[in-house]
Amino acid sequence: MHQSRQRFIFYVSGIIIMTFGIALTIRSLMGTSPFDALLVGLFQTFGLTIGSWEIVVGLALVLFNAAAQRRKLEYFALLTSLITGMGIDLWLFVLGDSISPLTLFSQAACLILGVGIVGLGVAVNLQADFAPNPMDRSMLVINQLTGLNVAISRAIVSLVLVILAFLFSGPIGIGTLFSALITGVFIKFFMPYTARLNKGKGTDPTSVEGKKHA
Repeated sequence: MHQSRQRFIFYVSGIIIMTFGIALTIRSLMGTSPFDALLVGLFQTFGLTIGSWEIVVGLALVLFNAAAQRRKLEYFALLTSLITGMGIDLWLFVLGDSISPLTLFSQAACLILGVGIVGLGVAVNLQADFAPNPMDRSMLVINQLTGLNVAISRAIVSLVLVILAFLFSGPIGIGTLFSALITGVFIKFFMPYTARLNKGKGTDPTSVEGKKHA
């Protein structure tokens, strides 16, 4: 029971941290990740809120994944999209226009900080191993259906998202490339620390990382 509660805390905390980073990348006006660029583009085209589109697109991906694998809907994946969408809208509301207009330096700082915080949030969330992310599940579905490796499968998903974001005039820019290349670096950096926090032991993070890749 205690372990389940701890996993849920990591799950929710990770999403809250991650969505704060997403909100910062959106406010940087330098481009966001392909998925978030699509959400912003849909918001600008059709209205609603960015968080609402997170839920809608998440639902569409869950339906696609279930149909492609001929399996039941992953309801926990819907929960992930729901909490993520609410988190994005909450942080964008809290931030408001407090960091706009931005100079080029502050834009870059906002982008880098945002991507770093996203990486931290993902690293925390991974400790929960609680609910699948719909986009990551789509990557695995493509991997299973085509036999392509995970990296290529993820690249295909990202390419489709970039094309859709472009069609809806989403914020594709240097931040999109930066997010794609650097987010994984931040996740890898924070993983040993979040793993140590999860285990509650004072182990050296470098030794944890070493064991993880052993």
